[in-house]
Amino acid sequence: MALVNMTEGKIPGHLLRYATPLVLSNLFQLTYNAVDSAVVGRYVGKEALASVGTSSPVMNLLVLFISGMCIGASVIMSEFFGAGDMKGVRREMMTTLLFGTAGAVLLSLLAQLLTHPLLALLQVPDNVMDTAASYLRVVLLGIPFTFVYNALAYTLKSLGDSRTPLWFLAISCVCNGILDIVLIGICRLGVVYSAVATVASQFLSCMLSVGYVIARVPELRPERKAWKPDAALLRRTVRYGGVTALQQACQPIGKLLIQGVVNSLGVDAMAVFNAAGRMDDYACLPEQSISHAISTFMAQNRGAKKYRRMRDGFLTGIRMEAIYGVLIGIVTFLLRAPIMRLFISGDQTEVIRMGMEYLLLMSFFYIFPGFTNGFQGYFRGMGEMSMTLWGTLTQISLRVLFVFLLVPGMGISGVALASALGWTGMLLLEVPVAWRQLKRIEA
Repeated sequence: MALVNMTEGKIPGHLLRYATPLVLSNLFQLTYNAVDSAVVGRYVGKEALASVGTSSPVMNLLVLFISGMCIGASVIMSEFFGAGDMKGVRREMMTTLLFGTAGAVLLSLLAQLLTHPLLALLQVPDNVMDTAASYLRVVLLGIPFTFVYNALAYTLKSLGDSRTPLWFLAISCVCNGILDIVLIGICRLGVVYSAVATVASQFLSCMLSVGYVIARVPELRPERKAWKPDAALLRRTVRYGGVTALQQACQPIGKLLIQGVVNSLGVDAMAVFNAAGRMDDYACLPEQSISHAISTFMAQNRGAKKYRRMRDGFLTGIRMEAIYGVLIGIVTFLLRAPIMRLFISGDQTEVIRMGMEYLLLMSFFYIFPGFTNGFQGYFRGMGEMSMTLWGTLTQISLRVLFVFLLVPGMGISGVALASALGWTGMLLLEVPVAWRQLKRIEA
């Protein structure tokens, strides 16, 4: 494996080389759900599509909680790597794997018991309740596989290798797509088998990552005595990862509340929110990838105590976020109709019209999450996880509040406007804090 030391060399090149594989990795990750939605919507119907959509926030909540723990651990590993301490990297990796895998198994079992109460809380209509519950229970079985993959992927990313996890996801995504087409499109086995395909692909990415680290990365092979959690590192990991997990979980919790409001509008609105929401995910994923590049860059340089280089890396990353935000807005504005037709059959004209109105508004707003993601990357790289939590809490609280206020009068378009107001509130909180810190670094 080629380790990438970001404490030396040209800053834009490091950020671009790191962020580009992350964009593709996140694209493949989102494709798990997008393939499910496209195949289910076309071959089973809008009720099945609504079932998948209303189950997605629950699964996303658990997955983002897991990735939050792994992100917190990766910041610690990046610091060790920047300081040249590979033994510390290995100890942190094993602590995260041992503690987290046990927790993921327990979380999967607990989530099985709470499936029906969660869907009832979301006001899922009776005509899709049983299908949604069956789909969700199967998907939840993949949580331990998701954790192991994420833990090892973020370990590699903390050392500057964002390319290898991309290959794992690419292979598993192809597997997921093939299984979806065979089981649902050809064999017509129903929406639950879409969940089976997802779990199978998650298992594959897990096994690929384990095999790769064992066979190809001697720097990460732990000593025998390291097969137990390090108490001091565990406390630090829980502190970093716990706050980051809460921050990651805030977004889907808010989306669960928003989903409940949308569900009250009927099946058409549910289908629009699912389909147009996929575009939101795709549009924002490069912004999130740049954010993670900023985090890793800053954490490595913080470990090396190169503070001026940290500032320069953050400012370069923010410029990249702004450029991308403008470009994706233009693309969404021009292609909003074809985007909706990817997920909704042509005879569903009202659903397509509602989705186009939503995407029209969002095309003007996508630059806002570019900036918010950039500042989140800054604070993670600084080790200030609490600021990422407060920023996200501010954003999602305002977003949910305005959804409740706007959606009854504006319909699904109110969700888009509420999103913009939430991102604005987040920036008003975070920008002054970061500005003061950057001024101190310059001094």
